[in-house]
Amino acid sequence: MIEKIAHTLTRKPRFVALVAVLMLIPAGLGFVATRINYDILSYLPQDLPSSQGEQLLEEPFQMAATSMLIVEGMPAGYTNRLIQDIKDVPGVSSAVWISNLVGIQVPVEMIPADFREMFFSGQATMMLIQYDHPGASDETMEAIQQVRNVCNERCFLAGFSVVIKDTRDVMDSELPVFVGLAVLLALVAMSVTLESTVLPFVYLASIGMAVVYNFGSNIFLGEISYITKAIAAVLQLGVTMDYSIFLYHRYEEEREHYEDKRDAMTQAIIAAFRSLSGSSMTTIAGFLALCFMRLTLGKDIGIVMAKGVVLGVATVILVLPSLVLVFDKQIDRHHHRTLIPSFDRVNRMIYKARVPLVILTLVLFLPAVYAQKHANIYYKLDESLPRDLPSIVSNEKLKDDFDMATSHFVVLRDDLSSADMAEMEEQLEDIPGITSLVSYHSMLGTGIPDFFIPDTVKDMLRQEGYQLMMINSSYAPATDEVSTQLDAMNEILHRYDPEAMITGEGAMYRDLIDTSSVDFRVTNYISIAAIFLIIAIVFRSITIPAVLVATIELAIFINQGICYFTGTEIPFIAPTIISCVQLGATVDYAILMTSRFQEELKKGLTRKEAIQIAACSSDASIVTSALVLFCATLGVSFVSSIDLIGAICVMLARGALISAVVSIFLMPAILCVCEPIFQHTSWKWKTPPPPPPPPPDDGDEDEGRGASGGLLFLKEK
Repeated sequence: MIEKIAHTLTRKPRFVALVAVLMLIPAGLGFVATRINYDILSYLPQDLPSSQGEQLLEEPFQMAATSMLIVEGMPAGYTNRLIQDIKDVPGVSSAVWISNLVGIQVPVEMIPADFREMFFSGQATMMLIQYDHPGASDETMEAIQQVRNVCNERCFLAGFSVVIKDTRDVMDSELPVFVGLAVLLALVAMSVTLESTVLPFVYLASIGMAVVYNFGSNIFLGEISYITKAIAAVLQLGVTMDYSIFLYHRYEEEREHYEDKRDAMTQAIIAAFRSLSGSSMTTIAGFLALCFMRLTLGKDIGIVMAKGVVLGVATVILVLPSLVLVFDKQIDRHHHRTLIPSFDRVNRMIYKARVPLVILTLVLFLPAVYAQKHANIYYKLDESLPRDLPSIVSNEKLKDDFDMATSHFVVLRDDLSSADMAEMEEQLEDIPGITSLVSYHSMLGTGIPDFFIPDTVKDMLRQEGYQLMMINSSYAPATDEVSTQLDAMNEILHRYDPEAMITGEGAMYRDLIDTSSVDFRVTNYISIAAIFLIIAIVFRSITIPAVLVATIELAIFINQGICYFTGTEIPFIAPTIISCVQLGATVDYAILMTSRFQEELKKGLTRKEAIQIAACSSDASIVTSALVLFCATLGVSFVSSIDLIGAICVMLARGALISAVVSIFLMPAILCVCEPIFQHTSWKWKTPPPPPPPPPDDGDEDEGRGASGGLLFLKEK
């Protein structure tokens, strides 16, 4: 089947290229129609109390999207007019200030002190704004922008939804620069390591199509996260570039055996399909391991990137051959020498020092594992944003002026007695760090008659058998202090209402911390087990996958451990992504060298001769692969003002180089020393392959040439 497809593709290269270009149209439409989710907390498991409470805030309370507007140094008349303008904004369900919270009938001087302290601070006053739609919805984002438009420079809009709005604005402005810089730096890397000036542009055209196809097909997922949107394109570029390089190198080899370049490309396609279908499995397994995270952000990234690898392989097999044939003359005309140095002398030195290098590898595990486990991690997402963003400035002002670092929302049954409510509220207010508490009962407890309280306020605090309690804390989210505070609150609440739920930033961040700590271990074990199994099947060995995976794991530990030694805080999602992606994407470096090492041993060469040939033939491919992945991801970190994105890309770039260094300088020594173990624990480790069958009589003697069936795409270079 693949032979017929390859033959058909090479006979009409211009038509195939035209179809590939036309397919960009529906893919582009799908890309535009795919929604981007900027709320990471929405990926928490839906069975957690904080997530269930958040659902109740959305319906029936419509409090999931709530922001706080601070008006500083303005007269009361301006604030009264402003609140009316805000109520008229489409998407705003209500705007609550002190006047309509207790009723306009109550003079300001008669307002209870607790409420005055909550809504007034010096020359500043605060109002609450609610929205019709969830906090991260497009409608709420537009409403927030309209609220900002009716405010002056003395107004500060704070809250989690406002942070999401600013995150979206920053991403929309920086993403084109991300991709552009990644493409430019990848071009520079390929220009240095490839033999033609035109060839890198052909590669990028093919991979660019695969990226657009991947993003267009995301429409079937409904939405993707902004983290996926930011890193998927550059990661797909870096990971799948090697597939293109393999196909072209195989095409160059086959041209020596065929007069018609189309026949040569046919054989290259056959060889590429059989090799890439196996080699891509380790990368796909690394990405799919992310799907086992309870935090469904991992599933989002894993599916998109695994799909990107599959589409990358498909594009290399189906589209790239046509582009190469169309531009073949230009590629040949602009050949030049590569700038990759020879590693012959280095590899001879590595062989001589093989035992000390293996000992060094074992010793490096100790500091690397320790540093990896003790790297500082942060969970509060706004810490990754520029400190001069309007939402960050407003949140800081809310904390400093009103002592509101975190707002807890408590959902309770509505049938609790007044006595129970009074006892519970008193105990909650005594918890360290609690600065204020608002509930329907607490408002009545101040002596305000029920008929003075407007219906809008009643609807905000009581709905469909539930009542809502808003508790403000001076402790910041994602800290040990707020975690202890939440434990104390839960203990009190559940004495009166066992089904009470706490939600809001504080509770959801704590669940995020607990969930991600489990996710890191689970996904790491799954990715290791899956890749171990793939390598074990390919090499028919137990010890080979153990050695290869352990070596790349060392590179991963070193990569993450550098953050500990430099004192760099990294976002919570980074270790999980790095562990799976770096292992899946760079273990091929080790597989490449091991495959060639085995191949030379089967020819009857000595261990010394085999490892030097394997290392010398693999080093250039590893350097090219690592440089492209390094450049594609490093460029994002230069541009991104969102530390979460920048930190992930820095670690991906650094991980590519560390894996390359480990594979080039340590792997030959490890393979050479462990070879006697491989021989006794692997099936047919040195058994020569059977001789090829005689050519058929129909003259098609080159049918199937190059179908090595080897695992790694770089093996044939």
